[in-house]
Amino acid sequence: MTRDSSSSRKQTDQAASSGSASDATHIVLAFEDNRLIGDLFGQFDQNLALIEQRVGVDAIARGNQVTLKGSQAGCAQARTALEALYQRLLQGQEIHPGDVDGALRMAAAAEAQLPLPTLEPKSRLAFAQIATRRKTIVARTPTQDAYIRSMDRADLIFGTGPAGTGKTFLAVAYAAALLERGDVARLILSRPAVEAGERLGFLPGEMKDKVDPYLRPIYDALYEMMPAEKVDRGLQSGMIEVAPLAFMRGRTLSNAVVLLDEAQNTTSMQMKMFLTRLGEGSKMIVTGDPSQIDLPAGQKSGLREALGLLTDIQAVSHIRFNETDVVRHELVGRIVTAYDNASREESQARERQYADRRRETGSDKTTSRSPKVAAS
Repeated sequence: MTRDSSSSRKQTDQAASSGSASDATHIVLAFEDNRLIGDLFGQFDQNLALIEQRVGVDAIARGNQVTLKGSQAGCAQARTALEALYQRLLQGQEIHPGDVDGALRMAAAAEAQLPLPTLEPKSRLAFAQIATRRKTIVARTPTQDAYIRSMDRADLIFGTGPAGTGKTFLAVAYAAALLERGDVARLILSRPAVEAGERLGFLPGEMKDKVDPYLRPIYDALYEMMPAEKVDRGLQSGMIEVAPLAFMRGRTLSNAVVLLDEAQNTTSMQMKMFLTRLGEGSKMIVTGDPSQIDLPAGQKSGLREALGLLTDIQAVSHIRFNETDVVRHELVGRIVTAYDNASREESQARERQYADRRRETGSDKTTSRSPKVAAS
């Protein structure tokens, strides 16, 4: 199904674009492979509708062509996104609404002249990708792009930020890709066994059974990246290992990719112990959200301490995600923003109370010293 506008509207838009004082313009894009048009535009042109909503332009489809009308910046962003999505289809990849939104984010970053994503010749976006046997994962935000590239370059990578930004999912995908290519011999998954504000009590079964509930998000991502039978065989053979953080002491993890999730709930001692397990030919990926610490009150987070201590060490990379990188439901980004704003206001209120108390204490000291001065 295609959409078109009346001739009167076309004339109005053309007149607006020809006016020297107007920022309005229009661009006509033609895509050679007609077989890909349905996937590019989406069912009932839903992808074009999403672009119209996000960028504020009109996207009018006719056959294998689409006419973009609106502001110069909006049309340029929509054009870059559509061309990038078309290239993905040419490579045999699928497109989902989330990919369209991701392409628009990346195009906006390119328009803002950010260092990432990179640009290929002819101003074509070069999305960072992770290819596994079951699917190819493509970066949807500039931060995700930087995250994937940093996992290629560094031996120790920290990915921090709110829920829904893809930091754990991309880490599992990258680890699975390394394992499938034979770049590493083992995949080791670990996570601190700390409940999120509730007590689960005694968990029956063997050690794997006790730790499994805490690692379920990692398992879900792993089964999405690799065939289920290969994951099961890997767990039985030890090629994929679930290692409780408490049992890491004394080990040297060589020729492996090691993933520590929910690292904000590690203590300082646990984080130091974990990081010093890194062996030859290995890579460590540490993910967590410093704003969601479930440790007992007064207990210092090992993740926060490590980020402060290891900032300037070469071969250590730290990628910070924020609410603009949330790739789940659009509402999740708003929820994260609301909580961040509330936390910021609470912190500012505490600082004001502390400053007021200091001023009051200072005035009291001045008052208490003044009689002694007078007496002398």
